[in-house]
Amino acid sequence: MTMSDHAGAMPSAAAPHSKALNSPARVLTASLVGTTIEFFDFYVYATAAVLVFPKLFFPAGNDTAALLASFAVFSIAFFARPFGAILFGHFGDRVGRKTTLVAALLTMGISTVVIGLLPTHAQIGIAAPALLVLCRFGQGLGLGGEWGGAVLLATENAPPGKRNWYAMFPQLGAPLGLFLASGTFWLLLHFVSPEAFLSWAWRVPFLASIVLIVIGLWVRLSITETPEFQKAIDKAERVAVPGIELLKKHKRSLLLGTLVGLMTFVFFYVCTAYLLSYNVGVAKMSLLDALKVQIAGAIAFGTTNILAGLLGDKLGRRNLLIANCLMVIVFSFFVAPLLGGGIAGIYAFALIGLAIFGINYGLIGAALAAPFPTAVRYTGSSMTFNMASIFGASLAPYIATYLQANYGLAYIGYYVLAAAVITLIAIFASGKQEV
Repeated sequence: MTMSDHAGAMPSAAAPHSKALNSPARVLTASLVGTTIEFFDFYVYATAAVLVFPKLFFPAGNDTAALLASFAVFSIAFFARPFGAILFGHFGDRVGRKTTLVAALLTMGISTVVIGLLPTHAQIGIAAPALLVLCRFGQGLGLGGEWGGAVLLATENAPPGKRNWYAMFPQLGAPLGLFLASGTFWLLLHFVSPEAFLSWAWRVPFLASIVLIVIGLWVRLSITETPEFQKAIDKAERVAVPGIELLKKHKRSLLLGTLVGLMTFVFFYVCTAYLLSYNVGVAKMSLLDALKVQIAGAIAFGTTNILAGLLGDKLGRRNLLIANCLMVIVFSFFVAPLLGGGIAGIYAFALIGLAIFGINYGLIGAALAAPFPTAVRYTGSSMTFNMASIFGASLAPYIATYLQANYGLAYIGYYVLAAAVITLIAIFASGKQEV
């Protein structure tokens, strides 16, 4: 078992008023609802980056160039996420988890709503993609601050022996967000014409985010500070500048945590954003059928995400993460046969790939928080997660599209393989108390 890390022992006597107010149902709901909203916003953009933005926000003439440009803007959020991790992590470690999570939710939500109001390239020319870049940066900034805080909200309220189970709930927001985003676009495409979809209906998921923001704020504002952070306040353990403290004393944990999270991002975005573009552009699926694949994959993802939370505290988080890397390595050799195997192969790719991924994602939150003490845990876990997103996710759809177009599908498998091997090495390099 790996529960004796810095993040492992829960204070039994700290902040009894927080324990009384923060019931398990309230804590887990607050962490799950917040990340579901954030990831819904994020995946709405990822879906639109394939279905909408190449046609409406970039000059017409070259479909592949427009798709690559759309994926390039898609990557902006991942470069913004570490800035969000530093900004919100600072206040999360200085002011508190609750207040910072509210600010992160607003940053992400407002950026998403504004995307739904943007004029297109045909209306304002080059200013359209420029504004899209700005909004995408805002999305990344907000998500960079959201993820670490949501994981800590859950884990710092967890009773002994249930840290992985609690840490699974904010992670479950990712498959739920993917399911809701894909389902929303599927409903729109099912009930409106393609012309109406490109004219106005694509904006609906972005604008609908304002309703989700209100729900998220209501839930977040109903909770109190976590017992572990309250203990840090009571003992005057907070540091003046968590980011500097992190770089002084925890550089090794930052580096290894980034590499441990690398496979998470490469594998997921190959199985989602790239797969959606492949299904529409190469396999020539209808948009509705392509979204059905995403929805089915999201269900598989969510199922194994829950399973990982159940097994992590029983079998050991580190052991499961090692086994999961080996699963991805084996799966990487089947990428080309599955994607080239028609509709059945594509469904198998999505279902098996995202089922394998769900095991990883259910555990990665607790793993990345484990090496850091309370005073820098928000900043540290957020930084490792979001630095991994830069190297793993920011260019994954772009790289996969490029490899497929120039070298063939097998090279996408080699790309996934390389990421899995790097992550496996990093897990072995980390101590048993660090993952």
